[in-house]
Amino acid sequence: MNIERRIAQRLYYSSAAHRTARPAVRVALAGITIGVMVMLITVCVVVGFKQTVTAKVAGFGAHIQITSFDNNNTYEYQPILAPDSLLAMLRAMPHVQSVNTFVTKPGMLKTPDNFQGIVLKGLPVDSAGQSEPSGAWEFFRENLVEGDLPGQMNQVLLSADNARALGLHVGESVLCYFVGDALRVRKFTVTGIYSSSFAEFDKLFVLCPQPAVVQLNGWDSTQVSGIEMRLTDLAYLDPVYDQVYFSVANRLDKEGSAYYPQSIIQKQPAVFYWLDLLDMNVWVIILLMLAVSGFNIVSGLIILILDAIPMIGILKALGANNRFIRRIFIYEATILVGKGMLWGNILGLVLVAVQYFFRLIPLDPATYYVSYVPVTFPWVGLLLLNVLILVVSLLTLLAPTSLATRISPAKVMHFE
Repeated sequence: MNIERRIAQRLYYSSAAHRTARPAVRVALAGITIGVMVMLITVCVVVGFKQTVTAKVAGFGAHIQITSFDNNNTYEYQPILAPDSLLAMLRAMPHVQSVNTFVTKPGMLKTPDNFQGIVLKGLPVDSAGQSEPSGAWEFFRENLVEGDLPGQMNQVLLSADNARALGLHVGESVLCYFVGDALRVRKFTVTGIYSSSFAEFDKLFVLCPQPAVVQLNGWDSTQVSGIEMRLTDLAYLDPVYDQVYFSVANRLDKEGSAYYPQSIIQKQPAVFYWLDLLDMNVWVIILLMLAVSGFNIVSGLIILILDAIPMIGILKALGANNRFIRRIFIYEATILVGKGMLWGNILGLVLVAVQYFFRLIPLDPATYYVSYVPVTFPWVGLLLLNVLILVVSLLTLLAPTSLATRISPAKVMHFE
């Protein structure tokens, strides 16, 4: 039987012990609970925000994109060939979720009252007009707010921003102008409206079946603007990109065009630099909350020790050594920290779950690219966070418990 732990439990849970110190202990417990809760919510929000924004960027351009080396910075891509052997090789790579081709053509949507510059992006469809098993349309299906995905060459999927600006609705027609060697006009029917809340891309991309854009470009069916690769997890981006680069970077298609792979981070550096800054904010908040929690632990333990001076004097008079006394208060403070961590985790997870299911806290999508505060449950990260809090808390206990070892039993009994 551990005598020190038994005494610590009696001291903490006894209604008679530490009666004068109870208010301070409750304040310390509340401080630890709030600190743990804030740290947990911060991690869930930041990880969820990064995953959501990254998924939106990848939805429009995939994790890895292979285009022609001769391209400029516009969406007027030079064609490349995407033979089945190349696509099969890319799909066989580890951690690759899907591989599909795409074709783009810059143009301008025109209505009697307004116009909007866009990029018409064609994605593969099967003979029935449905998205292919590769999942090229999956992102837009998840963000569909009205209508259905396009399946015929004269149908398009329009963003809610463009539909609102042009006054268009599902089932209505719109003219699209394309400038090249000669001005060309195509009439499209809006079959669906999507909204990703990523205004930068929503205003830019209009989706349609790939054969329609191939025809507009004057290409044959073997030519595409590029190849898109989606991964199972962004964590595998670097190794998969390296494998893709060494497989295709020095490779030419049958028409002599060189393949040029780019990762999502290379194509959108500003977005990912901004997301990386969020990691710094997380560490700042965690360090501040650890400092606040540590202060509450130290102050609460000191008050507990001062309130238990008579008991310490008696125990020392009975032969208890400094190590014995110190361990009593380490056990007692550990109970305090454990309760604070338990309640902090419960309250934090409940609040995160409420936001996850009901999305009560809104955001301005024009600023944050999402219309609500996105959250997730990174269980490994939360476990490591709790381990960090526990280790820091236990190290914090070492200094104040040394106060108990300096109490002299003779002086205590003299004043008693």
